[in-house]
Amino acid sequence: MSNKFMVGTFLDSDSLIRAVHAVRAHNFRIYDVYTPYPVHDLDHAMGLRRTRLPWVTALAGTLALSFAITFQFYTMVLDWPLNVGGKPDNSTLAFVPICFELTVLISGLATFAALLLRARLYPGKKEQLCAPGITNDRFALVLRTDRAHFDAARALNVLETSGADDIQEMEGTL
Repeated sequence: MSNKFMVGTFLDSDSLIRAVHAVRAHNFRIYDVYTPYPVHDLDHAMGLRRTRLPWVTALAGTLALSFAITFQFYTMVLDWPLNVGGKPDNSTLAFVPICFELTVLISGLATFAALLLRARLYPGKKEQLCAPGITNDRFALVLRTDRAHFDAARALNVLETSGADDIQEMEGTL
């Protein structure tokens, strides 16, 4: 089952922001917005909520820190105690560098993996551009049209009055 989309392209970011506000004011749900560079305040205009990626980072960091402390304590105190310069076996200061490095490494890798999974990016995935030039100098606003109660004529009118350079309807997956 393929999805149907209405794609409006814009020449500048100001027109895109105006269109996003107009589309949301008319109660249309925005599927996605494509820009060639980051646009300030676009996420707020689209009504996006904050990402949950920091929670993944915090959870992975906590687990990595717990693992590092537990593993070092087990090896240095219980499994293979060594007398190194008369220091105690469970010297917490000796554990700090490895705990820090392992926490940063595992947190970074888990965040990267979560981002790739959430964005559905994987090796060999074909690019799917909704309009020509959106990665160079065009901005695109995508509305999903196969939803119930979608008024295509009204959406077309809103995009045209917002300054859309070109409006296309397409099928497929984005």
